[in-house]
Amino acid sequence: MRIEEIFRAEHGRILSTLIRLLGDIDVAEEALQEAFEAALEQWPAAGTPANPVAWLVSTGRHKAIDRLRRRVRFAEKQDEIAQHLELSAVEDDAPVPEDRLRLIFTCCHPALATEAQVALTLRTLAGLSTEEIARAFLVPAATMAQRLVRAKAKIRDARIPYQVPPDQALAERLDAVMVVVYLVFNEGYAASFGERLVRHELCEQAIRLGRMLVELLPTHAEPKGLLALMLLHDSRRETRLDGSGDIVLLDDQDRARWDRAQIDEGGALVEAALREGARPPGPYALQAAIAAVHAEAPTAAATDWTQITALYGVLARVLPSPVVELNRAVAVAMAGEIERGLEVVEEIDDRGELAEYHLLPAARAELLRRLGRRAEAAESYRRALELVGNEPERRHLEKRLREVAS
Repeated sequence: MRIEEIFRAEHGRILSTLIRLLGDIDVAEEALQEAFEAALEQWPAAGTPANPVAWLVSTGRHKAIDRLRRRVRFAEKQDEIAQHLELSAVEDDAPVPEDRLRLIFTCCHPALATEAQVALTLRTLAGLSTEEIARAFLVPAATMAQRLVRAKAKIRDARIPYQVPPDQALAERLDAVMVVVYLVFNEGYAASFGERLVRHELCEQAIRLGRMLVELLPTHAEPKGLLALMLLHDSRRETRLDGSGDIVLLDDQDRARWDRAQIDEGGALVEAALREGARPPGPYALQAAIAAVHAEAPTAAATDWTQITALYGVLARVLPSPVVELNRAVAVAMAGEIERGLEVVEEIDDRGELAEYHLLPAARAELLRRLGRRAEAAESYRRALELVGNEPERRHLEKRLREVAS
């Protein structure tokens, strides 16, 4: 595995362990950067270590301690250095599974605003850039950078503990944690911009975190729903792009290549979440149920769009949002009421709540195309192209535009 691939795949695991060892997010981030710089210098000649993750953790810890020794304000850091040296003598550098959960719950402490909780965890655990996180929140990159700085300062100044919270504090922090995990998955499943649509390492990391949450919180239904949702979506990963890296729509995917083991596991988790959860079910369980209907259809034509529409109706009551409304409108259209679906899409568009969301004009364009209104469809495809940031999605929209404009 190349150094760049290790960075993408193991960033969160290494950083969370360095935070445990060093006790400070900024210090750990600097240590991680220096460790990877050392790897770039040493590994090409010396070869990749047998355990590259442990090498990077150990190197990062030693470089952090060396840097603390060199700082001008050495006298103010004596106790801190002594603590790190003592810790390094008794504590193993090897990452442990709970390191990432400790990091998530630290970043999702209620002392932080919800948006800061999510953004900080995406930055530290998933290694997303400030620009990627800003796009997820539809805010300028400078605003997100300030938010991240303030969040880390709050953790440091308030001495927020790096630990999994006790049972009585879990409920208030679990929702934000699940939002974080799902945003990490979504950035992997459909990257917000760049050359790649799918970033497998982020999907895999989010699924691992979902499994940890289910294991840590076995009596909670929604982590099961979240894990099911991710598994069911991820089961289609190998069929979502063709050999040229272009998008293959759901209707055209080879269902024989879907990962049946993941679908079966996801289906069982959906049933457990619906059986064990509240009434009505939580939003992740409902979204997983929708994904299960898609996964269980033997062909695209056999998809039960009426059931999907009904599930979106319940989801709209549990989790009201314009994106849920948009998805329900598309489901209505797919169930046979294209004009009614288009009306709802245009109502959402008129409200302006999704003005920067490229999938709204893309959905409107698809429905207009189905109705034969080619000129209007072309206009909507052009609007979507102005907003899209991912290259495979851009190529797909350009192809659709050529079809209706020819």
